[in-house]
Amino acid sequence: MPSIATPDKQTLVETDPSVALDSPWNVIIHNDPVNLMSYVAHVIRKLFGYSDKEAQRLMLQVHQQGRSQVWTGRREKAEHYVRELHGHQLLATLEKSD
Repeated sequence: MPSIATPDKQTLVETDPSVALDSPWNVIIHNDPVNLMSYVAHVIRKLFGYSDKEAQRLMLQVHQQGRSQVWTGRREKAEHYVRELHGHQLLATLEKSD
């Protein structure tokens, strides 16, 4: 079997420390004119495992203040939660925690 010679390559990767994967990230649910408040509370309970009382508190925060931080943790898991919320037709974003 013939071998193919390839030159040695070094790849330099510049990283932005402000986007570190292990620093905390927030999952934010935003208010929208489409979803019922009961549905938003249901999704929060289902995805995050919060009690009825906590899910209601977070849902009311979304409704009254326009947004609620529903989870904080590693970026990879936060991105997963945002995708899951989008899959439930909720408007959600990710932001770096302070």
